[in-house]
Amino acid sequence: MTEKNDIRPGQSIELLKELHILTRDGKMNQDSRRKLKQVYHLFQFIEPLLKEVQQDHPDMTLVDHGAGKSYLGFILYDLYFKGQDNGSRIYGIETRDELVQKSRDLARRLAFPGMTFLKLSVAESIQSDVLPETVDVVTALHACDTATDDAISFALKKQARFIVLVPCCQAEVAAVLRKNKGAALARSSMTEIWRHPLHTREFGSHVTNVLRCLQLEAHGYQVNVTELVGWEHSMKNELIVASYKDLPRRRPAERLQEVLKLLGLEEMNQRFFTTPL
Repeated sequence: MTEKNDIRPGQSIELLKELHILTRDGKMNQDSRRKLKQVYHLFQFIEPLLKEVQQDHPDMTLVDHGAGKSYLGFILYDLYFKGQDNGSRIYGIETRDELVQKSRDLARRLAFPGMTFLKLSVAESIQSDVLPETVDVVTALHACDTATDDAISFALKKQARFIVLVPCCQAEVAAVLRKNKGAALARSSMTEIWRHPLHTREFGSHVTNVLRCLQLEAHGYQVNVTELVGWEHSMKNELIVASYKDLPRRRPAERLQEVLKLLGLEEMNQRFFTTPL
C-alpha cells in the first residue's frame, strides 16, 4: 500500500513503479521517499517556467537532451502535461536505441501521447528536421560528454525561452588548462589556483559552468545558478536556469573573452561562442 501523503493526486502509479520509486507491490521505503522528494524539488523549479510559457500559448514544446531512461520527461509529463489536450509535446533525445525503444513502449502503456523519443545525439538534433524550428523549454540533466554544451547550442538555435541544465562532464576545459599549464605558470601566479592535478579538475569544472553562464548572458538570457539539495546520489548538483529576456549582450560577451584570455583558454572560443559585439 502506498503512502498517500507522499504521492500527489493523479500521479501514475505504474510510472512510479517503472522509476523504482514504488516497489512492484506499491510500497515505498525511505530511499524511495527521498528519491520522490528529489523529483518534486526539481519539478518546483521547472513548473513556473511551464506556466509562464502557457500564458502566451498553450501548445508548449519541451526538448529533453541526453534523456537516458527519460526519467525527467516522464515525471514532467505525468505532473504537468498529462490531461492537457492542447498539442503540447515533450521530445526525449537519446543515442542508445534500447533506451529510446523502452521509453516509447512505456509512453504507449501509460497513454502519454504527447511524448516523442528520438534516437539522436544532441549535436545531430540541432540539424534534425524532425524537431520544430523553435522550442519553448530545453532541459539537459547530467547529459554526458559534450552534450551539455551541445544542448546550449541547440537551445540558442531554437530560440528557447527557458533552458534548464544540471551540467555534467566538464573535463574538456580541465584538459586545456592541463595542456597549457607550463606556459601559464611562467606567465602568471594565478596558475597556482589550478597547478595541482586535483585542483585542475575541480577548477576546470567550475570554470566550465562560469563560461556557460556568460555564454547564455551574451545571448540575452538572465541566468540563475542554484543547488539541487538532497541529490546524494550525484556530486553534480548545480542547477542553471536561463530565461530569455533580451538583455544587453556586450558586457557578458566581453567578460567571456577576458576570462578565456586570462586562463589561456582562447582555443575554446568556438565552444563558448557568443553573438557579435
